Amino acid sequence: MPEPAHPFEARVRSTLAEHARLPVDVETLQVYDDLFQAGMTSHASVNVMLALEEEFDIEFPEEMLQKSTFESIEAICTSIASLSAIGDPV
Repeated sequence: MPEPAHPFEARVRSTLAEHARLPVDVETLQVYDDLFQAGMTSHASVNVMLALEEEFDIEFPEEMLQKSTFESIEAICTSIASLSAIGDPV
């Protein structure tokens, strides 16, 4: 597998593999692939969000609790990076 494009990508993929309940191998997904089209349910996305908060020691603010925040690996990595940029530890 090529080098991750984002510094959080490997940890995000690992979290998705464990909590997203995808019917496909997370490693086969491109960073912009729609996770919901790949089979992630709304319920699983909540589990992913909670697991990401624990993994990265962050809390997603209410305004980020929307489908678009969790629809792709890239969207998740960008969201985590933005939380990191405002001073939350990652």
